[in-house]
Amino acid sequence: MIYVIATVQVAPGMRSAFLAEFRRLVPDVLAEAGCLFYGPAVDIPSGLGRQIPLRDSVVTIVESWESLEHLQAHIAAPHMATYRERVKDLVLTSGLQVLSPA
Repeated sequence: MIYVIATVQVAPGMRSAFLAEFRRLVPDVLAEAGCLFYGPAVDIPSGLGRQIPLRDSVVTIVESWESLEHLQAHIAAPHMATYRERVKDLVLTSGLQVLSPA
């Protein structure tokens, strides 16, 4: 099993629009072979002193896959190309962390 943490910085004021497009994608991804979990998350205030500053233009995508091969197939899936086209004007930057349970 692997975990993926994707961080997406969206254009100012566009987080709701991005999330609407992302939520359209979720059922297709959850139906993919090897997908164990796939969902968006946003920062919330916690009052915890160690929390990083809140990021109102960031969406964090939390994923879990059976294998790296399943993740690679996901990235190449046709619905992902369609999704990337739909959000290209909403996204400023994105990055991935791919992790293995320790």
